Amino acid sequence: MKAAVVNGPGATPVYADFEAPAAADGYALIDVNAAALSHVTRAKAAGTHYSSSGAFPFVAGIDGVGRRDDGTRVYFFAPKAPFGSLAQRTLAPAANCVPLPDALDASVAAAIAIPGMSSWAALVERAKFVAGETVLVNGATGASGQLAVQIAKHLGAAKVIATGRHAETLAALETLGADCVIPLDQDERALSRAFEPHLRDGVDVVLDYLWGSSARTLLVGAATHLPEGHPLRFVQIGSIGGGTLELPAAVLRASAIALLGSGIGSVPLDRLLNAVREVLHAALPAGLRIDTRTVPLADVGAHWDDTGSRARTVFTVAG
Repeated sequence: MKAAVVNGPGATPVYADFEAPAAADGYALIDVNAAALSHVTRAKAAGTHYSSSGAFPFVAGIDGVGRRDDGTRVYFFAPKAPFGSLAQRTLAPAANCVPLPDALDASVAAAIAIPGMSSWAALVERAKFVAGETVLVNGATGASGQLAVQIAKHLGAAKVIATGRHAETLAALETLGADCVIPLDQDERALSRAFEPHLRDGVDVVLDYLWGSSARTLLVGAATHLPEGHPLRFVQIGSIGGGTLELPAAVLRASAIALLGSGIGSVPLDRLLNAVREVLHAALPAGLRIDTRTVPLADVGAHWDDTGSRARTVFTVAG
């Protein structure tokens, strides 16, 4: 079969022949239709991800969409090494296969599965979101943040506030469910003033994809301006704004802020897969969408390092 084969640490995958997987107990053989390119997929290929085994060659890709031998369309996660999702055929744990709605396009499903799961799990599993609450998405211009805005509105948020640095994407979020947007490209004092009226009205859940300085400004502002005793669940999901922040202890003593994290480790795998299932079944009724570009798997080498585009790259696989 043809696949995106990684021959050494840091090597760009090459479109080449690789031995096809054989049936195994507890696993499903899958003819792959589409698979998204993710940060984890790149890190595993580079040998820098904590789950990297150091064994080569292997097929890149951690998840995708395809058909089982019985014809069932599924999303699948964590193929059995050395197989991956960027191939014509793969082998994934049967328990990690989620049936797809018939009308949902394979490329759309592949694009939204992981970023949508991130948002859904953070809201439902960690924040225990209740319809009618106010949600602030800090870092809403990435794929996960964009979907978080849409999912929060779909689940019944009374108000959704979105922050971000990419002006065009931030403005577009107002057509996707954001009731108001706050640019992050302003100094700390101005940003604090921008947060203040929303905090005074009462924010119930923060989904934070950034950490770093914007999260600190938001937490300090929440301790100062939230109504007395108002519980805020602050869910930390990503850290592209910085891996650490310095937070005054009084912020937590003087408020009802609960700091939570969401991801593998804080949410069991079966619940993460349930979040994927919920996202995929909500995709059409909620009109979930993010910018996506599809590329034939045969062109994987030319597009592996395309990080300048804000669109999520999805490789499509020919039979």
